[in-house]
Amino acid sequence: MIIIRPRINDFYNIAFTQEEVDFAIPFLDEDIPLYMDPFLLWKSPSMQDNSLHTVLVNSFNSLGHNYIKGNKNDTINILIQSSECEEVGLGNSKTKQGKKISIKESLKIFELFKNIPQIHKSGFTHFEEIQLFVENISKDRVSDIACNIIKSWLIDYTISQCDKHNIPIEKSNINVFDYKSGKFKEEETWLPKNPNTKSPIIFTPKRWLRFIPYINYEEYFENYFLKEVGGQFVEPLSRVEILDYNRYNYDVVQTYIKIKETNSDTLKNDPLFKQIPILSSKRKFRTIEKLPTGKTDNADKEYEKNLCQILASVLYPHLDFASEQSRTENGVHIRDLIFYNNQSYPILKDLYELYNCKQIIFELKNVKEVENEHVNQLNRYLTNSFGNFGIIFTRNKPPKKVIENTVSLWSGQRKCILILDDEDLKLMCQLYEGKQRNPIDVINKKYIEFTRFLPS
Repeated sequence: MIIIRPRINDFYNIAFTQEEVDFAIPFLDEDIPLYMDPFLLWKSPSMQDNSLHTVLVNSFNSLGHNYIKGNKNDTINILIQSSECEEVGLGNSKTKQGKKISIKESLKIFELFKNIPQIHKSGFTHFEEIQLFVENISKDRVSDIACNIIKSWLIDYTISQCDKHNIPIEKSNINVFDYKSGKFKEEETWLPKNPNTKSPIIFTPKRWLRFIPYINYEEYFENYFLKEVGGQFVEPLSRVEILDYNRYNYDVVQTYIKIKETNSDTLKNDPLFKQIPILSSKRKFRTIEKLPTGKTDNADKEYEKNLCQILASVLYPHLDFASEQSRTENGVHIRDLIFYNNQSYPILKDLYELYNCKQIIFELKNVKEVENEHVNQLNRYLTNSFGNFGIIFTRNKPPKKVIENTVSLWSGQRKCILILDDEDLKLMCQLYEGKQRNPIDVINKKYIEFTRFLPS
């Protein structure tokens, strides 16, 4: 069976949702689109997190001071090695393989310790400041360097989480940064492995992750530099010119960092998925209600766009959203939504056991009347990829002949295809608003109704 955007728990058939675990569940084929933000360690009320931040900053500053003392080759090699951390799988790579920084970029970072008096004397308080001085150093580098330096702790954390959730681990040899010596050393340990590549996997706590680090060049430029500094220049400065300015005017950056520290009270990690507000779900449903069926004025696209956002939110956390994709069946464009089946609800466990349903596919059809061909299209798709269960979302209740077709599919092939309409979607939104019951109960209700049509 093909799994879309497979995660490590999907491969091992371990049932837990992203909401239920403390770490970001790794994808097997691509990175998690988040970054480790060192500022969250600094701000954390946890003494452990604060200590890790101290280790991180002290280790980075130690590399800089060793460079100044003349240990150039060693420190450059260590920094280059720390600039990519494939084991944690954070970022936007579609292959889980990144590229380390160059010698030239390493030199520019270490030259900060030589050329900026304040850094030469005291080092960094927040090493992610390097984004404000060096071109091509951004959130991915900051995240990877941070993860590499505290990798030893992350390994212990990963082992504890694997033990807690029964995730298999295997013997692995991995390079780990040694805090005492300030160098990388190969260490034998036990970690989960990517079943396809056999490369080790390291988990990262969700509480440290953000889409964009709290300190970043774009925010500095838009919310501070333009307002406080930019007015003194006749012509706007380029990014490279601003980085040069920062290096020669470090007090400007220091002021910005102090402001960020002072205003960090509301800083929080970013969840991997964020539900839309109740008001937004109601507004999107009203938009769908008013849409004509068919493709007039791109009504089908509007239907798909709004329905995607509603379903991904109202079904969370019982169903984690996996992917939105398009396909063509006999020249007909079809929009699919795919959810991981975490077996986190009784109906989901039943679907897994009865229909071998590891992922649930939703097909979205903005048509006046759903037809047997729509059912047959989804049926063919399920045969190739997804087990024996799927859902069609459409505008109106299906005609009797279509219901009879779904019953025939169950009788002949043990396939289950449910058809939900605008009334079902409305009920989902009402349950999402009321919080008394779960919107996924609507799917359960529809499934029970379907089973009543089945021959005994």
